[in-house]
Amino acid sequence: MKVFIAGLSTETNSFSPLPTGMLGFEEGSIHYGDATADEIQYWTAPLHIWRERAQARGWQVVESLSAHAQPAGPTVRAVYEGFRDEILSDLQAGGPVDVILLALHGAMIADGYEDCEGDLITRCRAVAPQAVIGGLLDPHCHLTQAMLDDASLLVAFKEYPHVDVPERAEDLFRLAAEAAEGQTKPVMRDYDCRMIIAMPTPAGPMREFVDAMTAREGSDGILSLSIAHGFPWGDHPRTGVRALAICDGDAEQAEAVARDLGQNLYALRHELHNHIADIDEALNIAEAEPGGPIVLADMSDNAGGGAPSDATFLLREILNRKLTLVASGIFWDPVAVRICREAGEGATLPLRLGGKCGPMSGDPLDLLVTVRKCASGISQRFGKLSAPMGEVVWVEADGVDIVINDTRTQTFHPDAFEKLGIDLSKRKIVCVKSSNHYQAGFNPIAAKVIPVATPGAITPDFANIPYTRRASDYWPAIEDPFA
Repeated sequence: MKVFIAGLSTETNSFSPLPTGMLGFEEGSIHYGDATADEIQYWTAPLHIWRERAQARGWQVVESLSAHAQPAGPTVRAVYEGFRDEILSDLQAGGPVDVILLALHGAMIADGYEDCEGDLITRCRAVAPQAVIGGLLDPHCHLTQAMLDDASLLVAFKEYPHVDVPERAEDLFRLAAEAAEGQTKPVMRDYDCRMIIAMPTPAGPMREFVDAMTAREGSDGILSLSIAHGFPWGDHPRTGVRALAICDGDAEQAEAVARDLGQNLYALRHELHNHIADIDEALNIAEAEPGGPIVLADMSDNAGGGAPSDATFLLREILNRKLTLVASGIFWDPVAVRICREAGEGATLPLRLGGKCGPMSGDPLDLLVTVRKCASGISQRFGKLSAPMGEVVWVEADGVDIVINDTRTQTFHPDAFEKLGIDLSKRKIVCVKSSNHYQAGFNPIAAKVIPVATPGAITPDFANIPYTRRASDYWPAIEDPFA
């Protein structure tokens, strides 16, 4: 057997002010056929696992490009085409292959391509018509018809936060190997749930749903089950929640299972669609709490959803209220980082922070800060994997500790503060720029967690996202999309 492995991903926010170009991928992760020779990280973990599993079976491995960028706006056309064509060239040069495994996202849009993953999979199928093609997807994917038509297997992470990347990569390899060896004949079908909402999985009805879904796999001909949550801020005709079933050789069964899964999820929509506090409400709740730390999630300025991560709305109100014992981050502001590093630790200086990328970032804050710490090369944890933070600075202004960096990323873990020396156990409020992934790291230390619907690039008002490509025939935009 010969296995071809590659990766290409970013999550496209159609409303983000930031284009996704070569610099975004260079800042994220690019490896030209040698990702598995480097340290394992979030983006490269699937390729490491696939190489290890293939070599354990004595299979030959052909490794191609691994390129991944932090979510932002649409990818520059030439950048996408260059990466795509490199993967296809390596596939052709590698000769006949039995299995193709691709680490993708599923919501990547480029200039001229509304479905990058479908385009790539279709072109791989043209090169290798008999190969088993498997795609590993983020659940915030659009799950397009091209993906379903030309891939043999599609497996999405089950958890949100996405702490199960290694496990799902293992699943995809096992399923592809069984299909390539003739043990199974996977057939995929999906079901449109006709809703757009956020569905975190750590607790509540979604936790129970995922556990029940997982328990169905591996019996009665059901090979794999996934839920595509969809990416609400990707303006695509297929944006929204879909259920995916893969069964062994039985298309009717796959269709029935996907429909059953999707209808059960749709029935939970009111339980899943929770109220989210605005800034004033969230701070009032936090101030009234007797203990700490109270974790406030700045949901709308999440770099992991394509937002700039330099919005000042929440921090401005904290300063206006003269709150202290507050830690806030991670702010993406390379200019501020440069100024603070130049001044050095211990320096006190005026600093203009944030508000640089447009109206969704708010106005910049002019602060008098003291530089407490400058650090290089540190990372934060996300599940079992590491996420680099680049150059990082801790500044203090009026009793508020602020973490700033030059590598745009959301706040995953207390590491983002504590590796700089900020003791979160002694802070009353901790503000994190993240929509949901923060829960894996911060829930264990938080006295209370409060998601906050701040202004920004990914405001969680699902009924009123200004789509131009996606029809408004979904819940909660309309009460009964099945009527």
